Amino acid sequence: MKRNYELSVSAEFCAAHRLDGYPGNCRNTHGHNWGVTVFVLCSGLDKLGMGMDFRDIKALVKEALASLDHAFLNDLAPFAEENPTAENLARHLYQELSRLLAARPGAEVEAGTVRISRVQVAETPGAGVTYWEGP
Repeated sequence: MKRNYELSVSAEFCAAHRLDGYPGNCRNTHGHNWGVTVFVLCSGLDKLGMGMDFRDIKALVKEALASLDHAFLNDLAPFAEENPTAENLARHLYQELSRLLAARPGAEVEAGTVRISRVQVAETPGAGVTYWEGP
């Protein structure tokens, strides 16, 4: 039987955006305290009994959010061609975190045992989106 563990780390950042072409108030520049939860899927444990150290996941999340925090998202390269919606932001973070995880020295990613499984982004505590890739 294959054993899987899904670890999660939550963080927040503050940023402003506007939704060009939106028919309501969100077409105007406004800000959010964005909530982000990152899920890491581990198909095995290390000799300490951990899939991945939470400290390492937190460091990856901090690095991925650094360019977004206190920024006007519309001005950032990932959103030059598309609105910085929660959906597009979740996809961007998933891809960025996957890249950072793969570049991590000594990562178990090489063996395929650790990967970003999904990313949740919430504009408000009651409204968010989850993004993942694959089957």
